[in-house]
Amino acid sequence: MAKRAARRAKLHAIDSDRVHSLVFDHAPANDRDQSYIRKIRPRSDNQRLLMEAIDSKPLTIAVGPAGTGKTYLAICAAVEALEAGTVSRILLSRPAVEAGENLGFLPGDMREKLDPYLRPLWDALNDRLGAKRLRQYLDDGTIEIAPVGFMRGRTLNNSFVLIDEAQNCTYGQLKMLLTRLGWHSTMVMTGDPDQTDLLPELSGLGDIARRLESFEDVAVVRLLDTDVVRHPLVGRMLSVL
Repeated sequence: MAKRAARRAKLHAIDSDRVHSLVFDHAPANDRDQSYIRKIRPRSDNQRLLMEAIDSKPLTIAVGPAGTGKTYLAICAAVEALEAGTVSRILLSRPAVEAGENLGFLPGDMREKLDPYLRPLWDALNDRLGAKRLRQYLDDGTIEIAPVGFMRGRTLNNSFVLIDEAQNCTYGQLKMLLTRLGWHSTMVMTGDPDQTDLLPELSGLGDIARRLESFEDVAVVRLLDTDVVRHPLVGRMLSVL
């Protein structure tokens, strides 16, 4: 009887240690997130031009159809700049414009309210950083979410700023966003003027790109249907839609 009780106590101790290691031990095993730090290769000449422009210019405007990798390449460049120490934070901004549907009131704090609009950015960041490091950077402010409407009056120094879905910003909003650029910062603006959810005459992306294209320290990269990296059917559809 005593032996049986001792055996049960021993098994309970082993199970307790196992549960403790699974539930309460937050130390990463072999720092798995390091596997997310990898170089990205361009899959077309225009993607290569976009990557080179982001590396060499303080302001890059990438315009082109969906699926050409504009946002993903910008996120990759932002993470690499953060890891290299050339910037101290990443700032993400995207207009909260619904694609023809009314989502209504969204509960939660600012991050939770913007989550449906920023989901493509979260997916790219999670792919590059891993979930644990992404949560850490969000919690300590290294990665910041800034709605377009809250950007006025700010000066963004030592930052990598990504303005995504810029075709859903008006000319006035884009002008305000561009003038936030501070010292030692990089700004990338991405969008597809042909897929704006505003009235065509209200979207300012195409006009902004034309006006700034002649600036020596501004790169305007125009991606084409042939640069689409999604299903081959996407590029063929875009050529006729």
